[in-house]
Amino acid sequence: MTDVHDQLKRPLRDLRISVTDRCNFRCTYCMPRETFGRDYEFLSRDLLLRFEEIADIAKVFAGFGVNRLRLTGGEPLMRKGIEKLIRWLKDIEGIDEVMLTTNGSLLERDADMLVAAGLDRVTVSLDSLSDEIFMGMNDAGYSVASVLAGIEAAATAGLKPIKVNAVVKRGVNDGEVVALAEHFRGTGHIMRFIEYMDVGTTNGWRLNDVVPARQIIAAINERFPLEPADPNHKGEVARRYRYQDGAGEVGVITSVTQPFCRDCTRARLSAEGQLYTCLFAGKGTDLRAVIREEPDRLAEVISAVWSARSDRYSEQRSEASLPFPKVEMSYIGG
Repeated sequence: MTDVHDQLKRPLRDLRISVTDRCNFRCTYCMPRETFGRDYEFLSRDLLLRFEEIADIAKVFAGFGVNRLRLTGGEPLMRKGIEKLIRWLKDIEGIDEVMLTTNGSLLERDADMLVAAGLDRVTVSLDSLSDEIFMGMNDAGYSVASVLAGIEAAATAGLKPIKVNAVVKRGVNDGEVVALAEHFRGTGHIMRFIEYMDVGTTNGWRLNDVVPARQIIAAINERFPLEPADPNHKGEVARRYRYQDGAGEVGVITSVTQPFCRDCTRARLSAEGQLYTCLFAGKGTDLRAVIREEPDRLAEVISAVWSARSDRYSEQRSEASLPFPKVEMSYIGG
C-alpha cells in the first residue's frame, strides 16, 4: 500500500461510489421535481461504469490506503445486480467495510440479499415520522411505514446497528427532531441529523433554512440528557453524543456551521466514472475514459488528482461562493 496525501496533508481513506443517478424519490433538498421531472434524461446504461470497472477502480484506491467503500446513488438499490458488486468489493485486499446508503423504500425486499452478499452496514434516510411531512419532502408518495419496514428487515437480516439520517430544514421538519430521536432511542440504531446543505444548484438553498446542529442537540438534550462521545475514527463526519442513561447515541453532521474539511479523507465516484474530490465540487476527472482506454494509467491519474486536491468548500462558504455550478447530490451521493 502506498499512501497518498493532498495539499493539506489529508490521506485518502474513503471512497463513495454512486452506482446510478436514478432515484424513486424526488426529495426537495436533493432531486426537486421541478428539475428532475418526467422529461429529465438520466444516464443511459452504456454510460454507467460496469461493475467490473468499479471493482477495478476500487482496487487501485485500496492500494492508496482506502479501506472503506460506500455505495450510493441516486438510489443504489435501483441498480440491478448490485449484490454482485458488493461481493467483488468485499474481496478486495485492504477493504475493511462495504456500506450502502439508501432511502429505504426497497430495503425490505433486498435486506437478505445484501447480507448474503457481505454488506457490512447500511444507512437509511428518514426525514420525519409524520406521513404528511415525509411525503411532502420525498414528493413520491412513499410512506414512513415503508421505510420503517425496511429498517426492521435490515436489522432482522443482521445489519444492525443501522444509521438513520434526517436532513433538517427550518420550517419543514425541524419540529420532528425530538420525535425521531425518541423513536430510535434504545433500539441500537443511531439517529443522525444533517444540516441542510447547499449541494448542487437546484434545491433553492438559503442559509436561513439551516437549523444549526447546536440547536438540534439542545432540543434533544432538554428531553433526553446527552454527553459528547469521541469519534469512532479520524475523519468521521458526524459529531457523536451519548444518552446519559445509556439508551444509545445520536449524531449531527455540521458541514454548514462547523465544517470538518480539515479531516476530510473522502473521494467520490459518480455513476459514469467522474472522480470528485469534494461533495461541493464543480467538475470531476473522467476515470471511465481512463479505465476503458488507458487502464495502466489509472493509478497515476488517481494519485495526481488527490495529490493536487486542496478543497475546503465548507470552510470557505462564508467568504465567497464558488465560481462554477456545483455537482448535484443525486449525481455523486451524499
